[in-house]
Amino acid sequence: MFSCNPVYPPVTGWLEVGLSKEVVNYLWSRIDKAQGSAKGNLAGHISSSLDLVDENRYFEDILLGCVQNYTQQFPYTPKKLNHMKIEGLKLNGFWVNYQKEHEFNPSHDHGGVFSFVVWMKIPTISKDQNNKDFLRDVNNSVASDFEMSYIDTSGVITSYIYKMNPDMEGNMLFFPSSFRHGVYPFYDCNEDRISISGNLYYT
Repeated sequence: MFSCNPVYPPVTGWLEVGLSKEVVNYLWSRIDKAQGSAKGNLAGHISSSLDLVDENRYFEDILLGCVQNYTQQFPYTPKKLNHMKIEGLKLNGFWVNYQKEHEFNPSHDHGGVFSFVVWMKIPTISKDQNNKDFLRDVNNSVASDFEMSYIDTSGVITSYIYKMNPDMEGNMLFFPSSFRHGVYPFYDCNEDRISISGNLYYT
């Protein structure tokens, strides 16, 4: 009587990147030398954000490879890449966040072309966080979790939730800077959640 064929339009996503122990150790060495507050340019409701110095290793060894991989996986975006060469990119903004209980990063985007977040230390377990007494009757609770927001092909704002657990340590998300994302608060934990973020700009 009739035939139906699904159509999957090209859409933009992001990369999940697993970092080696060597790379994670290098990032910890950068954190050990962090200095100077980075809070002035950030959206986060977080007590401490400090500037990092890369010495070009993370940018050249990891981030440029992610750019190349991204443009292969998602050749249609971001539009800023259509007329510019990857060689013109530079790391402009590189910092570490120390998130304490009750603190959060509201939904926001970044400047530049690409951004990234690396989870270095996650002292909480998502399931435990979302089983708190005051959350038990909440539908789709996201306490302590990380959220990527995007508009789907029907025009609806949709969330992709990453459940924050210790097994996320040493993982990075790499995405266009215009992508909105946020971090929800965690509770009943005196340890800091430590993450690294940064942006890639064109010179």
